[in-house]
Formats: sequence, structure tokens, C-alpha cells
Amino acid sequence: MVSVFAINVRKGNVIEKDGKLYVVIKAENIHPGKGTPVTQLEFRRISDGVKVNERFKTTDQLEKAFIDSRPHNYLYQDGDHFVFMDPKSFEQVTVSKDVMGEQAAYLTENMEVSIGLHNGLPIEIELPARAVAEVVETEPVMKGQTASGSFKPALLSNGVRTMVPTHITPGARIVVLTEDGSYVERAKD
Repeated sequence: MVSVFAINVRKGNVIEKDGKLYVVIKAENIHPGKGTPVTQLEFRRISDGVKVNERFKTTDQLEKAFIDSRPHNYLYQDGDHFVFMDPKSFEQVTVSKDVMGEQAAYLTENMEVSIGLHNGLPIEIELPARAVAEVVETEPVMKGQTASGSFKPALLSNGVRTMVPTHITPGARIVVLTEDGSYVERAKD
């Protein structure tokens, strides 16, 4: 275990508190005009998925768990579990839907991801920052809606809804951020 200041905790870090492991979902540092700066953390307990919100002084010490992150390739989904393979040892790792969260929509066959293991148990997963998806459905462009900052809602092939520029039509392949599903650019393939 490594002690870190609360202000240095980031999204995705794994913290040990009261003998249990928590993954940080959201970390926000608040610096009020008066008073002590604080760090607002939203955790998810790894053992049962319960979410917890807590505030810490920015100078409070928290125990960061040691995580062994290794690259794995996505193979397939088996019910509520996702199966990955270590490309070096060919060992298969099963990750539950709770650990995957909403990122599961962006998984594609043979996608390389980084899986964080704690005592051999998968507790976190990191997908590539960007993924390619096809636009399945979108609204037609309205006349006069030609401003460069105009966006319209679209449904992607993975079931995610996002906002795309007005020139994007159904069938177009686009690049989106896996963190929030936001549009980046048209795919270059």
C-alpha cells in the first residue's frame, strides 16, 4: 500500500479504506473562497458495487492499493461476464459486468485493453481512449442549420446515443471517446 494525499487521487485509482477496496469513479477538488480546500470523491466498493460519496481535506492521507495492470485482448461476452486473454501467457480472465460498467458498449473483438489485477482478481479495466462506431440512425439536417457548431442526436451501432455534427449521415463511421461517448471525428478508413 502507498499513502497519497487526497488531492492527488484521480478517477480510476483504487483506494483501500476500512479493509475494503474502492475504485474512484469521480474525483473533484473544491477550493472555496473561505475555508479549507476539500476533495470530493465518489467511490464504488469493488466487493459489492455500493457507491459511496465522501469529502476529505486535500491533505488527508489515503491508502492507494497496488494494482498490477497488464494488457489483455477481448474475446467474447458470456452472460454478465466478459472474457479476456493475456497475449503472453494465454491465460483467460473473466471480468464481471459491475467492473466493466458502461464501457462494455465500446468493446470489439480482439480490442486490446489494460486490466488491473489486485491479488489476481480483476478490479479495473481501461479501454483505449477512442473507438470507432457506425452511425445507425440520425435526424435529417434542418434547412438553415448550417452553423459550424451545430450538432444533432445520433444512435451508434453499439447502442450509445451521442451528438454528431450536422454533416454526419447514417452509415458513416465515426471516432468517439470511450470515456463519455462524445464525437471526435469521422473515421479515416
